[in-house]
Amino acid sequence: MNFLRGVIGGQPVGPQPTGAETIQKLCDRVASSTLLEDRRDAVRALKSLSKKYRLEVGTQAMGQLIHILQTDSSDSEIIGYALDTLYNVISNDEEGDQDESEGSEEVSQKEAHDLGAKFSDALIDEQENITLILRFLEEFDFQVRWPGVKLITALLKQRCAPVQGIILVSPMGVSRLMDLLADSREIIRNDGLLLLQQLTKGNAAIQKIVAFENAFERLLDIITEEENSDGGIVVEDCLLLMLSLLKNNSSNQNFFKEGSYIQRMKPWFEVGGDNSGWSAQKVTNLHLMLQLVRVMVSPMNSPGAISSCQKAMYHCGLLQQLCTILMATGIPADILTETINTVSEVIRGSLDNQDYFASVNAPSNPPRPAIVVLLMSMVNERQPFVLRCAVLYCFQSYLYKNQKGQEEIVSTLLPSTIEANSITAGQLLCGGLFSTDSLSNWCAAVALAHALHDNLAQKEQLLRVQLATSVGTPPISLLQQCTNILSQGSKVQTRVGLLILLCTWISSCPIAVAHFLHNQENVSYLTSQISENLGEDERLIQGLCALLLGICICYNDNSLENHTKEKLKQLIEKRIGKENFVEKLGSIAKQELYSRAVQTPQPAFPSPEQMLFDHEFTKLVKELEAVVTKSVHKSSEEERKEEEVKKTLEQHDSIMAQYKELIREQDAQVNELKEQVASLTSRNEQMQTTMAQQMAQIQQHRDQYSILKLRLDKGSQQNGGQGEAAHVNGLQAEELGQLREELQELRRRNAQVEVQLAERDGLIGSLREEMAQRVKGSENNPEILKELEALRGQVHSQLAQISQLQTEKQELLKTTAQLAGPATDPGTPANEDLQRLLSAQTQESERLKEEVKRLSESRANMEQQLASANSTVAIVQAEKTKLQEEVSESKKEQDDLLMLLADQDQKITSLKSKLKELGEPIEDEDDLDSQDQFDDEDDEDETDN
Repeated sequence: MNFLRGVIGGQPVGPQPTGAETIQKLCDRVASSTLLEDRRDAVRALKSLSKKYRLEVGTQAMGQLIHILQTDSSDSEIIGYALDTLYNVISNDEEGDQDESEGSEEVSQKEAHDLGAKFSDALIDEQENITLILRFLEEFDFQVRWPGVKLITALLKQRCAPVQGIILVSPMGVSRLMDLLADSREIIRNDGLLLLQQLTKGNAAIQKIVAFENAFERLLDIITEEENSDGGIVVEDCLLLMLSLLKNNSSNQNFFKEGSYIQRMKPWFEVGGDNSGWSAQKVTNLHLMLQLVRVMVSPMNSPGAISSCQKAMYHCGLLQQLCTILMATGIPADILTETINTVSEVIRGSLDNQDYFASVNAPSNPPRPAIVVLLMSMVNERQPFVLRCAVLYCFQSYLYKNQKGQEEIVSTLLPSTIEANSITAGQLLCGGLFSTDSLSNWCAAVALAHALHDNLAQKEQLLRVQLATSVGTPPISLLQQCTNILSQGSKVQTRVGLLILLCTWISSCPIAVAHFLHNQENVSYLTSQISENLGEDERLIQGLCALLLGICICYNDNSLENHTKEKLKQLIEKRIGKENFVEKLGSIAKQELYSRAVQTPQPAFPSPEQMLFDHEFTKLVKELEAVVTKSVHKSSEEERKEEEVKKTLEQHDSIMAQYKELIREQDAQVNELKEQVASLTSRNEQMQTTMAQQMAQIQQHRDQYSILKLRLDKGSQQNGGQGEAAHVNGLQAEELGQLREELQELRRRNAQVEVQLAERDGLIGSLREEMAQRVKGSENNPEILKELEALRGQVHSQLAQISQLQTEKQELLKTTAQLAGPATDPGTPANEDLQRLLSAQTQESERLKEEVKRLSESRANMEQQLASANSTVAIVQAEKTKLQEEVSESKKEQDDLLMLLADQDQKITSLKSKLKELGEPIEDEDDLDSQDQFDDEDDEDETDN
């Protein structure tokens, strides 16, 4: 009746049902209705009430909604209503919270905020529920797929780790979510991006799966379709997802590099000539793009991965594009700052990239190097603080492991390299070092310290720099000017910067220490600063002064009589006290700002006043603190003994190094001889094969000569009967025809033999020359001599065979002469034919004589070759004798070295026993060897870099 009155416009009679009662009735209707239409209407009503009555719907209807998902999956409309209702219950959207607070006033604000987490826990208690929702994402129907995407996203926001675990073990779970990026409907694709952002957050395993599901290719395609940095928020979502996949994930970074995706980042930074009026979205997109580049070359990555990415960015032109943005005009300040930081990490430690950066010029008239333009911004106090920090980071990265760049910077400070009417990096650094702005002082001092870091040559060169302080006064050194400003009591930041510069300058440089100690006031200033009881602000200054004084002790060559190591230690003991000195020294590492600077090379401080430490200087402090402490506590006698032990160990190391070098040389000689033996063996095999072929051909020639001789003998016997002249003439004509053919074949084969003999002669000659070149220094002469003897035997054998062939030819000539011997009547036609045949045979005999003559000449050549081979054998024998003498001398030298090494080992053993008696810790020889090997590997790595 109430329903009817509502329809006809009458007023309802009786109390109205509450929201909880209405929801209870709808739940009963969902559970009891047999018709699908009734259940669909009830779920639709629950969806409309789910935002206003979130608590009631979540508490009473969640079980019914899950049952609907399980049983009515064939009806897309009711599934869509159910997914939307669950999303409204779980999501913490502001609109939903506002409606909920209006509908359920008894629920506190905190409880309302926790409702999403509560209902999410209830939903994911059963893993099958998440698997069921994931199956609906395969449906193409919009009213099913879109609510499913939103529901999974809300669950990930509420309970990220548990939902990630369920999706990870679900069959094809990640693949179903990746398919959302290929959806043609932009709203599903865009919400799919948001879902994947939540899914990959903090889970390396899922990040790897998503990356190998071709995520980078799809995301880059979307960014290209959306016009790169000019795109909208979709580009931002893609970039955020890529950052989530790459950050702190070395596997995905390597996959990104190997997939040539770095090359596809170059179009992102192709900004036009007009850089005015950038939209906020474009600034955000470009900022994220720069962050993606920095993720690939972050100093926190492994050195190998950084180097390969830097090379790829240089070769594809990405670095060039970034430098173009760096020197362009009209770029927003935050984009310019991030670009400088990005260029810093792209060039850090890469010599090729650093050299390219040094060649970049600003588009000014006249053109100025980019380094000079950036330094002008760093020492300009009107520039933003973050920009000045970025320029300092860029300058530090340019000089990092770049001795060539360090030399170029220091050279601009030397008088001979200063050009008139030009601004150099050295001038800007000196100007910032002595300006009135304390931040400029600190930045310039730290930048100059990086030009000296791990470079002894430049530390000594900087001692030559002279400064003109005022008109009419003589110039003073840069070192003296720094100490003068330090003693004048300037601001804390200025003094910290100068102390950082001085500590870096004189460490590991005895000449610089001598220059610093030459001024008597420097030591007095340091001791007074350390010994006084100053406030908390001065604690850092005292610690740095203690470090500087300790460096003067450690790297003192005792060239100044008044400031030797021993006298400085006595001064510390009398004026300061050893314990107080060590305490002040240790206070440096206890500073909070020190701990922040240790974490990253990039200067990152919240305010200019807190910018006190540099990352590279923290490494120097860590390295020197223990050394200085140990040096201060040592007595002169202990130092003397330690110096003696050190010299002895150095001598031992020198002897061992010489011995190792000798072994290396001998190994190289042995390997070279092995290669020579292998080459000679191969050539010997080739010669044997050739000789075998020639012997076979000679044997064939012998057989042919034998057959020819038999036939000629037979013809001679048959020619004895004069009564059968016609028959004899015919037989002789036939035999002589065969003889001509066989002689022609013989000439042809003899020509082949001569060619082969010529080839063999060339091979023997080349082998003799090669043996003459390689036999010097060889220790395997007996094998070579054996090969030469075998070769000589083969030559003799061939000469014997040739001689035998010549004999057979002589016999052939005799047989031919016999054919012409019988007296016949010259008038008869038969005799005339016979004479003609004999004349032809005589001509053939002359040709045979010429062949024999050529064979004789070949024999003479072979004899000459044999004589040359004998000469080579004599040379080889002489070289062998000489080598044997050298080997005996080398063995004698090795015996002497071994005796000397044994003496040194005995001395070292005695010295170690003395040190043990004195209570000094002694390392084992194996530890020393391993340390030497480790140092050698470090030297090799530095050389490669």
